[in-house]
Amino acid sequence: MARVIPMALSIRPSLSSSSSRFVVSRCSPPYHRMLSLSHLSSAMPQFQSFGLTTSKLFRGEGGRISVSAARTVAQASTATTQENVLDWVKKDKRRMLHVVYRVGDMDRTIKFYTECLGMKLLRKRDIPEERYTNAFLGYGPEDSHFVVELTYNYGVDSYEIGTGFGHFGIAVDDITKTVDLIKAKGGKVAREPGPVKGGNTVIAFIEDPDGYKFELLERGPTPEPLCQVMLRVGDLDRSIEFYEKAYGMELLRKRDNPDYKYTIAMMGYGPEDKNAVMELTYNYGVTEYDKGNAYAQIAIGTDDVYKTADAIKLCGGMITREPGPLPGINTKITACLDPDGWKTVFVDNIDFLKELE
Repeated sequence: MARVIPMALSIRPSLSSSSSRFVVSRCSPPYHRMLSLSHLSSAMPQFQSFGLTTSKLFRGEGGRISVSAARTVAQASTATTQENVLDWVKKDKRRMLHVVYRVGDMDRTIKFYTECLGMKLLRKRDIPEERYTNAFLGYGPEDSHFVVELTYNYGVDSYEIGTGFGHFGIAVDDITKTVDLIKAKGGKVAREPGPVKGGNTVIAFIEDPDGYKFELLERGPTPEPLCQVMLRVGDLDRSIEFYEKAYGMELLRKRDNPDYKYTIAMMGYGPEDKNAVMELTYNYGVTEYDKGNAYAQIAIGTDDVYKTADAIKLCGGMITREPGPLPGINTKITACLDPDGWKTVFVDNIDFLKELE
């Protein structure tokens, strides 16, 4: 549902850009200097959505508070706020809604996804005044399933995927049968079916017409066949902490593969066999990646985009779109970047259901 702004091929978001680099503050903003009451008030505007205001502070002589008093009050307020924020994030009703990325030929991609991957075209919308088209595809209705949102920008027929994006994951009952079907339809098989490196799960890799990789995982029946989005990160522990505290995800499992020099962490809002999850991958010694301009973002549902933005700020995240309604449709969203510059959009749960109607 999140609109992707058309971009020229020359625009290639990268970790080298200043807009995608920042330091996670471990959810503890610093207070160093003597602060007036007005300074403290302006320093903590986001705390107000969690019921904390500077009216509880005590004014000292001359309208100022001492360094020790300021530190004590600030630390107490910060600790209380942090506790309130993180507790709320854990209780928030969140779900991965869709993943957004750009394609060069909408009809060609829809044909491949429906005929080779077994997806259904759920809805399609054209926005000629903005010169782009969206199509939503998946294995079930959007109000209960994780789906893909394809974006075609008028006149742009190719994109750079980069080295940071990894793949999407699809669970299938019979991987050999699925791969044979894809071959028969002229699809590209990048890896034949076989056990994953360092594990027993039978997998295969295929590529769609734009070069996006899909990992096929042989599993039993699942309510969420579109099950993974894999992104590469430069500091896995930093990413895990951020996704847990700011996004409210759970670390479902973590696996180190020293023989192949990589570590993965599976993050999500429920068990892997029933929910879509994020697969964060750290390759030994690699701290930065080229993100290209093809992959866009993940959308996650939330009960309150304003509190969500406050929590992200408190945990050192970068808000790229302040919370509020989208022009025209009034769906409330907020957008942010994780420590590696990967974008996520949070969407108001009630507004999202209204939009589907």
